[in-house]
Amino acid sequence: MAEVNLTLIQTFYQVARHGSFSAAARELNLSYQSAANHVRRLEQVMREPLVESDQGAKKIRLTPRGIALYNLLHPELEIMLERLSLVVASQRAVLRIGLPQAIFYYLLPPILKQFQAKFPGVEVIAYERDTALAELVKSGSLDVCLSERFFGDPVVPQSLLGTYHLSLVYPKSWGPPPAPADIPAWSRGRPLITYEPGQTLRNIALDFLSKGGGQSEPAISASGSSSVQKCVEKGLGFAIIPTWCVTPEDLDLVQVTINVLPPVAVYFGQALFMAKNAYVQALHEQCRISLVGTALEGADRALIA
Repeated sequence: MAEVNLTLIQTFYQVARHGSFSAAARELNLSYQSAANHVRRLEQVMREPLVESDQGAKKIRLTPRGIALYNLLHPELEIMLERLSLVVASQRAVLRIGLPQAIFYYLLPPILKQFQAKFPGVEVIAYERDTALAELVKSGSLDVCLSERFFGDPVVPQSLLGTYHLSLVYPKSWGPPPAPADIPAWSRGRPLITYEPGQTLRNIALDFLSKGGGQSEPAISASGSSSVQKCVEKGLGFAIIPTWCVTPEDLDLVQVTINVLPPVAVYFGQALFMAKNAYVQALHEQCRISLVGTALEGADRALIA
């Protein structure tokens, strides 16, 4: 029994208690398939079937071993879960967010200010990540993610917040700006500052430049947009970064919006079971209010485009 985890036991208990996978799934805020998978995994650990059901039937039957296990768990499991709930409720609420460094550095602070005004007792933990966000949410390491990638994973549902364009930025001393379509040719032989391997914006930039016969070998790679931009400010090279990274105060930089590239989408995602969480819903709404129409174009315009 050392391999059994509480999630499998709790799902089986609710299935046995309610007599169906669907009712247990609603109780636990899981999908029907997840509830069924939990029971099947527990059966593998137990090495015997616990639940039987006829094809198409809505109700399940417990096998003799299933009945014995349910009787063993009831009512001790409910008492244990109630005690755990009290322990959890006594702890400070935490919301764990994963997102690219650029979005955290440039866009998230005003959103967090509004969020903290509504929920002063909630600690927000931000993990600056671009890759592996879906897996971190699925493993329980993150509650929410903002990402430029669409995962296509039903366990991590995402909604489109909006889109933004990328810009070429380079030191003003380099001379007049190229036309957006001429950027690949303009970049040839110039030092490129970009993101670490695997990051979404690095892949987009290298693909755009290399297809046009331009620079495709980075001179410097950095972890996020603030670091990339700092290198450009010091005259170490040019970069392709989100348009909203550059402000009117950046007088030593030239910015060219690359409107020949498709806009980059930004998605809000969360663990499936967190979809109705009050903190998650409030953060989602604040992202929509603060970002759409400023840093991001609206989702409707993006979908039409």
